Amino acid sequence: MNFKFDNLTAQTRVLMMSEIKSDIQNKQLYYSKRFCEAGHRHYADLLLESIENGNEQSLAAALKEKKCFADTETRTTKKGVIYSKIPETASQTLAESEFNRFYMRALALQAIQTKKPLTIYRARASENPRPESELLIGKQIDPVALLDDLRKNVWFDTLLGLPPGPNSDLSVKI
Repeated sequence: MNFKFDNLTAQTRVLMMSEIKSDIQNKQLYYSKRFCEAGHRHYADLLLESIENGNEQSLAAALKEKKCFADTETRTTKKGVIYSKIPETASQTLAESEFNRFYMRALALQAIQTKKPLTIYRARASENPRPESELLIGKQIDPVALLDDLRKNVWFDTLLGLPPGPNSDLSVKI
């Protein structure tokens, strides 16, 4: 199911592109540890293309089509190192997460410029919402703090807890 990004406008997309290009230039763009060589080669361009002309679903499809993920990964267990199959949903999870992160960064920039608050909302329906996510819905968040947090902390290691984890359905709106 697609995310419903309430403020995804042409201006938002321009700001998302700017944030991605800044990350690329500063060598801050997140690359999945599950990427194979093709993933490292194609990801930045696929991300930019999805921001310009698509959405999180088109990014997921492109990642899958270009075979950006390895087939297996190594994991350390009590019994030693094992190989495990990378989930079929890896491209979807990454695409949704990263599209949403850049969307939130762009909205934070807009909110700072317009001096408007950001409100956390559920951007996609969830059959089993996490209790910690439910507590965040409707809360306002400081756009300066959110932008700083999302720029400094990649993937899900954010201090503010937004997004709260992989497969999160939460985003922000102005």
